[in-house]
Amino acid sequence: MRGDFLDRYSSLRSPVHRAPAMLKTLSALGVMLLIVALPPTSPLPFAGIALLLLALLLASRVPPLFIAKRILLLEPFVIAVGALALLQSDGLVRFAWIALRSTLSLATVLLLSNTTPFADLLAVLRRLRVPAVFVNTLAMMYRYIFILSDEMLRTLRARRSRTFARRNARSWTLLSSVLGQLFLRSAGRAERIYQAMIARGWQ
Repeated sequence: MRGDFLDRYSSLRSPVHRAPAMLKTLSALGVMLLIVALPPTSPLPFAGIALLLLALLLASRVPPLFIAKRILLLEPFVIAVGALALLQSDGLVRFAWIALRSTLSLATVLLLSNTTPFADLLAVLRRLRVPAVFVNTLAMMYRYIFILSDEMLRTLRARRSRTFARRNARSWTLLSSVLGQLFLRSAGRAERIYQAMIARGWQ
């Protein structure tokens, strides 16, 4: 998995990419608030929002298949949240509306992240007076997702060089050990980074 699996096309040149980051961020927040505020009575307003997002996607020159794949990748989380509504009397209808709202919000976030460099998004958050701790946490998370993805690829490559067979039943046990090693290495790296920050006067 590449570290830029969410914002791979954020540095393209298009009219949407050239728009001010503040405008795009506030517009995305406005669209998501509208998605949440719209009453679940008619699908027409949601269809209009979907068409607007599709038009912006085409204007941004971001491959639609890329956005579709990322939505499918994250859709299980949407389904998991919406599945709780199935326990109610009209659960199927509630589940459909939750899935629709969540999918449109997810598409909005993916479009924003692929038309705005992450550094510009952080600058917008600072201008909006978002707490510095939260902004710094996002910056570090974005920075180290690349390192963690490289670490995972190196571990998997080392495992495969030792006759790691993906189709073997035992391979999934080995894969779980790889993930466990990645978690331990990530925790150790985080602790070393924290100690280095404390040594440099970070509070």
